[in-house]
Amino acid sequence: MFVTSAVLVYGTVVHVVQLLVGGWDPYPSLPRCLAAYFASLTLLDPLAAVLLLLRRRTGLLLACAVLVTDAAANGYATYAVDATAGLTLGRVGQAVITLLTLALLAATPRLWPWMWPVTMHR
Repeated sequence: MFVTSAVLVYGTVVHVVQLLVGGWDPYPSLPRCLAAYFASLTLLDPLAAVLLLLRRRTGLLLACAVLVTDAAANGYATYAVDATAGLTLGRVGQAVITLLTLALLAATPRLWPWMWPVTMHR
């Protein structure tokens, strides 16, 4: 859980830096929907990290959703959009995200009982 939160915080920093450096169009070579998704991670990554640290089941679900979609989006950007052949930094990063995603998905059933459910206030 702490590792996943740290990965999400790292992702937040990466996407914030990309927005600061790239301005309004930090991903000019990507399709608009993919660029918008990556920009949305500046909000989704820290939200998932905080909810995970608070031991919320919603955080676990959001972290799974973020990492699964991030691995898929990076896979598309790396293999379909980028025509560079061979081993690239993007492909290494995509592989790492995919492995972290698989690890979180495998750990989710064991983490679920330890997480706090959403409760209704009376």
